Amino acid sequence: MHEVWMVASVWIGLALLAALISKWLKLATALSEIMVGTLAQLLITGALGLSLNANEPWIKFLAGAGAIVLTFLAGAEIDPEVFKLKWKEATIIGLVAFLAPFLGCTAIVYYLLGWTIKASWLAGVALSTTSVAVVYAVMLEFGLNKTDFGKIILAACFINDLGTVLALGFIFSPFTIKTVIFAFVTVAVMILLLYITPKFFKKYGGKPSEIEAKYLLLFLFGLGALAAWSESEPVLPAYIIGMVLAGSVGKDHNLIRRLRTLTFGLLTPFYFIRAGYFVSIPSLLSAPFALLVLFMGKMITKFLGVLPITKAFKYAQKEGIYTTLLMSTGLTFGSISALFGFTHGIIDQQQYSLLITAIIGSAVVPTLIANAFFIPRYLLTKKKEG
Repeated sequence: MHEVWMVASVWIGLALLAALISKWLKLATALSEIMVGTLAQLLITGALGLSLNANEPWIKFLAGAGAIVLTFLAGAEIDPEVFKLKWKEATIIGLVAFLAPFLGCTAIVYYLLGWTIKASWLAGVALSTTSVAVVYAVMLEFGLNKTDFGKIILAACFINDLGTVLALGFIFSPFTIKTVIFAFVTVAVMILLLYITPKFFKKYGGKPSEIEAKYLLLFLFGLGALAAWSESEPVLPAYIIGMVLAGSVGKDHNLIRRLRTLTFGLLTPFYFIRAGYFVSIPSLLSAPFALLVLFMGKMITKFLGVLPITKAFKYAQKEGIYTTLLMSTGLTFGSISALFGFTHGIIDQQQYSLLITAIIGSAVVPTLIANAFFIPRYLLTKKKEG
C-alpha cells in the first residue's frame, strides 16, 4: 500500500509545482498542469526510468471525476438572465464558433494531413472548442465580466462548448438501444433536478456535512456511469446538468466555491497532468508542419466564422476582433476531446501530441494578442460612468 501513497504524493507534488508555475508565469492552471505532465513524462519516466502509473484504475478514476465535475461547473457558470436577454446573439456567435472550425478543421486534417476519417472528425471536435476557463479568467482580470459585452462572450462560449460536447458524445458513440435509454433517463433526471434541487437545498443545505456536494456528485457519477454503459462520454450529461441548474446551483456562490476547492485542489490536477503525460516530445519534433496546420487551421476557421458575425451584429472593430480572438482559445474541452480520442484508439500518440500542443497554443497566442492590442477599455469607462 505504501507504493500507492508514494505515487499519490508525487502526483500532488507535480500539482503543487504546476500551481506555482501558474502563479509565477500568470498562466491558466490547467495549462501549467499539462506542461508539467509533459515534462514529468520526459524527465521522470524517460530520463530516470520511473513510472507515474498513469493508467492505474484509481488515477483514471480521479482524473475522470475531475473532468466530470469541471464540466458541470462550466455549465453552472452560465448567467441565465443575460442569456435570456441576448440569447439570439450569443447562440449565433457560439454556433458559428463551433461549426466553422469543426467542419473546416476536419476537412483540413483529412485532406492536408491524410488522417483517417474518424481521426479527422476527432480533430475537428477537439479544435472546435473555446476555453471557458481562459476567457472567464480574462474577463475577471479586466472587469469585463460585469459588462453586457463580456457576458455575451461568456454565454457564446457555453454554446460553443455545448456543441463540442454533443458532437463528441454522438459522433463517437454507437447508436443502440442503450443510447435511447441513456437519452431518456438523462432528460428525465434533468427535469427532476430542475424541480427538486432548489427545494432540497433549501431544506437540507447549509450543513457542515456538505449535503449539497454529495447530492450533486450522486447524480453526476450516476449519469456518468449510465453514459459509459451506453458507450457515450460521461462529461455530456455533466455539462447539460450544469446548464440546467445554473439558475439555482450557479447562484449559490458558497457552494460553487466549495466545489471548486474539491475540483481544482484534488481532481483536475490528475486529469490535466495525465493529459500532458501522454504527450510525446519526439512526435512533435518529427512533424512541425502538421502542428502548424492544426494550429493555423483552428485560427483561420474561427476568424472566417466569427468575425463576420460580429460585424453583422454591428460590433465596433476592436470589439469584433477581441470577441473573435477569445472565441479562438481552447483548452479544457479540447484536451478532454483529444484524450478521449487517444484512450479510445481513435488517434495515435503522435496525433494526440500534435492536437494537445495545438490546443495549448490556442490557449496562449490569441489571449496574448487580444489583451495586448484589442481590449475595448472604453466599455469599462462607460460602465463606471453609468
